Amino acid sequence: MVAAFPQIFNRLIAPFRRLPDRPPVVAEVTCPLTQPDAVLPTWVTSDPVVQKYQHLLGDLPWSQFPERPTDRPWPGPAPQPRAPFVAAFLVKLQEDKRFMRDLRTYLIEHPALVYWLGFTRVPDPHAVHGFDVAASVPTRRQLSSVLRHLSNPALQFLLSASIDLLMATLSPAEQASFGDRIAGDTQAILAWVKENNPKQYIKEGRLDKDRQPAGDPDCKLGVKKRRNTSPEAASADHPAPTTEATPASQLQVGVDILWGYASGIVVTRMPDGTEVVLAERTRPFNESDPSSFHPLMAQVEQRLGRRPRFGTWDAAYDAHYVYDYFDQAGGFAAVPFNPGGPQRAKRTFAPDGRPQCAAGLAMHRQFTYQHRACLVPHERAKYQCPLLHPAVTGAACPCGDAHFAKGGCTTTIANTKGARIRHELDRAHDDYQRRYAMRTMVERINSQAEALNILHPKLRRGQAIVNANTLRYVLINLRARHRVRADAAAREGQQTQG
Repeated sequence: MVAAFPQIFNRLIAPFRRLPDRPPVVAEVTCPLTQPDAVLPTWVTSDPVVQKYQHLLGDLPWSQFPERPTDRPWPGPAPQPRAPFVAAFLVKLQEDKRFMRDLRTYLIEHPALVYWLGFTRVPDPHAVHGFDVAASVPTRRQLSSVLRHLSNPALQFLLSASIDLLMATLSPAEQASFGDRIAGDTQAILAWVKENNPKQYIKEGRLDKDRQPAGDPDCKLGVKKRRNTSPEAASADHPAPTTEATPASQLQVGVDILWGYASGIVVTRMPDGTEVVLAERTRPFNESDPSSFHPLMAQVEQRLGRRPRFGTWDAAYDAHYVYDYFDQAGGFAAVPFNPGGPQRAKRTFAPDGRPQCAAGLAMHRQFTYQHRACLVPHERAKYQCPLLHPAVTGAACPCGDAHFAKGGCTTTIANTKGARIRHELDRAHDDYQRRYAMRTMVERINSQAEALNILHPKLRRGQAIVNANTLRYVLINLRARHRVRADAAAREGQQTQG
């Protein structure tokens, strides 16, 4: 009984003893990328690579990233969250890793980055950080598969978020005018197929559009024109020129004619001169450039909440609906006039809107019809010589036109205001020249995209290329925001010292 007394005494006074200080226990965070306020281990927060990407990617709304639904009707394990994969793809672009195996090697070399990105960690009590890094990083095949099957609207969500972050750096007055002046362009992308290699011998032929390359089942064959032709010039009223066409024997594979895709973008400029991407769309290369106009502008309107007033495009977009779009927004489109051939010239119009013939007479409208066999269905009107229609006046043609003896001149034109603006726009005016000079915005963005290997992607599926392009433009916007913030901090530092 006496021997047990010390044990009973120690048990009674144990609650009153002061325990030695212990370091606080850090709760395990499943996906730090989507929990920016979570407390992370010191070895993670102090890692310079993690700090770099927290500054670059951390402000994106990863917690709201549209993940795949987990209540799937088919069997199998629950899918891993896709946000860590998307962030890793941005790391791949930032670190200039060409292949997925290079990205995986980089992640394995930086365990703290793997922890912060939020990949499912495989426990390993013998590892330094408590998990097996190599087993936690997805395999090369899994990384490629996720990029190929990602939903592009989920990545467009990040592009919209990057624009919101950029707008947050502006004052209310600057936000009201942000995006009023835009520029657009389309860039060709070569598919990773042997048909694009002129040195590769292909017995069956490389330029048969019905013989799909085995290396990429989604790419399409198209011609990259050295001088763009507008859809107006290619219509029945404006036949495309044939005398200036390049013979097929002189076409260069991979330069003039290629298997691939086309990336259309719309860019604008921040008040400090930084260019950013407002919209992007990647399609197979056999689709025309102007086919991206309305889908791109729909993205721009959704992100700005309004129509931009001024737009700059190349001659491929010399179409009545482009002029209509910006005229309805209260501005104009700065697009070079493309007559469609050496014999065609700009039209003149009477005060009532009717086109004038070569003699300066307002032509008679014969009829109107709906033109549906085109990119944008619209109403067109056919006009005839006013001296012969609707009745013969007996007067001779003032300019002696050769067509007068055969029934007089006729012409067909889109029955829209944009068709008239296209011909009457003063392209020598200072306003036009100043707006068109802003086309350099899109050229600089294209240069940045080329530095991110957009021209020769090492991917073999159309959806993977579409998703990779969206991520490229997200990264370009994030880099622009980084520069804007750095410049603002430098100005504040100079003011403080002053």
